Amino acid sequence: MGFLVIPHSSHVTLHDSRKYMITLKIDGKKVTVRKLSTILDAAGKLDISIPSLCHHPELSPFGGCRLCLVEIKGSPKPVSACTTFAKEGMEVITTSPHLENLRKTTLELILSDHPIDCMVCERAGDCKLQELAYLYGIRENRFKGERRVYAKKDNNPFIERDMEKCILCGKCVRICDEIQGVSAIDFAYRGMKTKICSAFETDLNCEFCGQCVAVCPTGALTGKMWAQKGRQHFTEVDTICPYCGCGCTITLHVWRNEIRRISSKEISVNEGWLCAKGRFGYQFIQSPDRLTKPLIRIAPKESPGLTDKPWDMNSARFSIQDSGFKEVTWDEAFDYIANKLKEIIVAHGHDSIGGLSSARCTNEENYLFQKLMRAVIGTNNIDHCARY
Repeated sequence: MGFLVIPHSSHVTLHDSRKYMITLKIDGKKVTVRKLSTILDAAGKLDISIPSLCHHPELSPFGGCRLCLVEIKGSPKPVSACTTFAKEGMEVITTSPHLENLRKTTLELILSDHPIDCMVCERAGDCKLQELAYLYGIRENRFKGERRVYAKKDNNPFIERDMEKCILCGKCVRICDEIQGVSAIDFAYRGMKTKICSAFETDLNCEFCGQCVAVCPTGALTGKMWAQKGRQHFTEVDTICPYCGCGCTITLHVWRNEIRRISSKEISVNEGWLCAKGRFGYQFIQSPDRLTKPLIRIAPKESPGLTDKPWDMNSARFSIQDSGFKEVTWDEAFDYIANKLKEIIVAHGHDSIGGLSSARCTNEENYLFQKLMRAVIGTNNIDHCARY
């Protein structure tokens, strides 16, 4: 990935700006791109598809899968499009019988060290390796030999690692280092023993943001909560993550009115990135303890028979009356709160009331809450759970 800094000046003319642009030909078509753009970037501008397994537009070039090989006029051998910078006057060929044969052979070599269990793999239908094997018509592999076998030993609650399906594309390593800044995993060993693992090969113990899962092109990294919960034919619902005021866009994958997994699209304010809460913290939605209507306490906590044990709203023995609460409408709840606040202010003064805001509200809602406390209640006793 290259970055081009253009000097800020009101006197920069069109002629000056051309110094920062280059023109080349790809498959006979002219395209103008910024300097330090790669051949893959330029091809994308022409909507020319070049296969790749290790490339991601937000990560540094890697060139590990060798599937994006292209030919350059005057060059003695093919080069990887994702790591080769475009140059003025360059003529590029992205497809030819020789290139397609190289790509198919590379795919066969990758598949020779990959388990063929697509029928039960969590990523079937959404696996880039499977899709490329389909496009190149690879039914049988002519390369036989030793295959890597790893023992599964992940005790973390969120991410399932099947390293036998890892193709060493390095996306998970780069996103953990370059986007998250955590560097929880890296390449280890050499040759046939090369693998991606945490320090000293311990169980994964990181932030569990799931960014590595989002960019993995195969079934090597998946969510444990998604296992056997469906792979395709979900109803996708775009919404906003409720966990903080950042407003990240999330996509709910719904099947039979139940959320089975959560992802995020690259065309969003968060560019497809999510934290652990946004990606994995959705089970509260179907929790039997979730309140769906406002309740007002009608008996003190110390009343006989009342306990502080968690409620099971689906239990046949559960009773709102037995719990010391009654269901009310929102208008009744708001009136009750307003009357209680007025009583407290009259009896003890404005500063006897304090407000604690929530990080799960939007920034606008938190602003309105502090205005309510200061302008309506008349107190500066306000705090926020994220301040610490």
